[in-house]
Amino acid sequence: MLKRIALALGLSLVMGTASASPEFWQHEWPKTDFEKTTVENWVEIMSGGPPKDGIPALSNPKFRKAITETRIGGTEPVITVEINGDARAYPVRYLTWHEIANDVVGGVPVAVTFCPLCNSGITFDRRVKQGTLTFGVSGKLRNSDMLMYDRETETWWQQAIGEAIVGDLLGTELVQLPTWMESWDEFVARNPEGLVMEEPDFARQYGRNPYVSYDSSTKPFLYSGENPPHGIPALERVVRVGDRAWPLTRLSKLGTVTENGVSLIWKAGQASALDGRSIAKSRDVGGVRVKDAQGGDLPHDVMFAFAFHAFWPDGIWMLGE
Repeated sequence: MLKRIALALGLSLVMGTASASPEFWQHEWPKTDFEKTTVENWVEIMSGGPPKDGIPALSNPKFRKAITETRIGGTEPVITVEINGDARAYPVRYLTWHEIANDVVGGVPVAVTFCPLCNSGITFDRRVKQGTLTFGVSGKLRNSDMLMYDRETETWWQQAIGEAIVGDLLGTELVQLPTWMESWDEFVARNPEGLVMEEPDFARQYGRNPYVSYDSSTKPFLYSGENPPHGIPALERVVRVGDRAWPLTRLSKLGTVTENGVSLIWKAGQASALDGRSIAKSRDVGGVRVKDAQGGDLPHDVMFAFAFHAFWPDGIWMLGE
């Protein structure tokens, strides 16, 4: 499976390099204003393989009570969103195939996003000054990270940073919400009356990982940028809080780290979504909660080190040295 993905992405690399200009994308994106952009080198933007909406984002997904769900393995990762007493779990077994879920939680319009190639799971408030947006998957990548687009203006958005990089809403930043990834067992134990996203009605092999062994490889797909500094492997997980990154290997050894007014609490029991063929049977990478000095949850992301370095080249590496 991994070899087939590598071949497909290799072909995408050739296509992306050959078509590195907005003129090439214009036929597919006639509503997008390519004159408005912060992209300096269009070679950075590549086709990920699927076309626009080839990876179908979800809108207004269905839910069921968590205690009635029997298909999800106990260690499988879910993205947890808790707003105004409304607790919902978005299983990564579904987001791996859809990457975006547009929903309303506790009265707040949200976009729950997951980019498998960067291991980046971020939840954004969909409201901007111009109105409430609905997001889809463009099929394009930049530094191996998903480019989302909004259906209202067809502006392109960089998922890792939540910022519009091409189009009418250029420079607009989405508000990242304090959500986190944890095991299914943890979510249910804390929220027995909570909700879990129902299995989407698509012909997909939910629960199977199409990126087998990706997080143990040495080179990211469709990434030609610099490797992380300090000898950190490109696909090591780091916890990003603002412009700082804590290697997960450090946190897993210490359990809890409190620095710069932030407490990071690592706990075993969460499976990788990018290891074995079955997510439920994949290796334990643990999960992290990030708290402020008052004990409140902070917005953060658990992403691969190469992606942090690509989007925060001057970021601070919290190595405990």
